This record gives sequence, structure tokens and C-alpha cells, in this order.
Amino acid sequence: MPVTDVAIDKIKDMIISGELAPGDRLPKEAELAQRLGLSRSSLREAVKALCLIRVLDVRQGDGTYVTSLEPNLLLDAMTFVVDFHRDDTVLDFLAVRRILEPAATALAALHMRDEDVAELGALLGELDESPTVEALVANDLQFHRKIADGSGNPVLCSLLDSLSGPTARARIWRGLTQEGAVARTREQHAAIYDAIAAREPELARSWATVHVAGVEQWLRSTLVEDDTSGDEAEPAAS
Repeated sequence: MPVTDVAIDKIKDMIISGELAPGDRLPKEAELAQRLGLSRSSLREAVKALCLIRVLDVRQGDGTYVTSLEPNLLLDAMTFVVDFHRDDTVLDFLAVRRILEPAATALAALHMRDEDVAELGALLGELDESPTVEALVANDLQFHRKIADGSGNPVLCSLLDSLSGPTARARIWRGLTQEGAVARTREQHAAIYDAIAAREPELARSWATVHVAGVEQWLRSTLVEDDTSGDEAEPAAS
């Protein structure tokens, strides 16, 4: 195993065992390197790597600390990685969203505070009668983020947030090309909001499933049509 990986594992073990708790300051570099039986250079590389995934935080002139280790912080690294997705994997991201989003919506119907439900309704009212696709998708992202936050599950919220980027382009594309997509999105958002406000978790789950599956089904059929058109356009072999 590379020396840096050994160093990462040893620091990880200190955190998992409770020797280092969230917010704790690490011992000074020379002391920690000696305690762990590592070179200072390998320890330094390990700290850099753990900073990248938000496990550690180096504060200039103060030292190195364990972060809060909150889910939104740790899963932020996942968001960074997900941004490197290829266009041909968008359907996979939408399929995962179809699994998670309805669950979050049902939980929001049970746990979202009354004032947050009111803010969710106000968010729907912010759109013009004929919004641009960009404005609709921006509102859509806010709408679903607020629902995920209202689920009361920070891990679920962070996972859904990490999936919003890869699927946003598909939503914009649908709004530009599918007739009635803008009106349909607004209607479905209103139905989801009504179910949450009525504290009807299963109804909220059903509408969220219809909403997300609609984008997925449209994209799948569009990609099939594009493949078929491409095949028809290919010249016959001589």
C-alpha cells in the first residue's frame, strides 16, 4: 500500500475510534508523524487528501482540525465527482433520483415545518405566468431542494443535492423541446405542494414519482428517436 494511503488510514482510524472528534485539533505535525510512525512528507500528503474530501480543515497559523463531519460537508466531494458525468449516464442519474425524490417528498409531508410549507407555496408563486425555461428550472431546483431539506434527513438531502446538476440540463432540454412541458411542470409542482400541505405522504410520494418519471421517460424516448434517426441516416454499405 502506498505510504500516503497508510497515513490516511491511520488518521481515519483515529477519527473512527474517537481519539479525534469533530472539531478537534490534530497534534503538531512532528508529534503526529512520530506517533504514527510516518514521515512528515507522507503525513502532509495525507492531510491534503483528507482536506479535499472535507474531513480535515487546515487553518493557516492555527493548525489542522477535524471538520464537523456533517453529511452535507462530506457528501460535497460526491457533488464534485458527479459533475464529471458523461451525457450518456444522465438516465442513470434520473433513475436514482426517481428512487430517492419520492421518499424525500413523503418524509417532507410528515416532517416539514408549517412555516417551511408556507415558503414552499410562496416559491411557486414567484414564477411569472409564462416563465422562461431557465427561470422554471431554477425555481424547480429550489423547490426540490426545499422539499429534500424538509424531509428531516440530511444524508438524503445531500444525496439529492448532488444529483441536481446532472439532471438540470435534461430538464432544460425538455422544457425547450417538449410541448406543454412548462405547464405540466407547474401543475405537478402544485400537486406536490398540495399533498405536502395536506400532510398526505403517500399522495406526495405518488406525485413526486410522476413528476420525476416524466422527465426520465421523455429523455429515454428522445434518445431512442435520435438513435433511430441516426441509423436511418446512415448510407447503405456498397
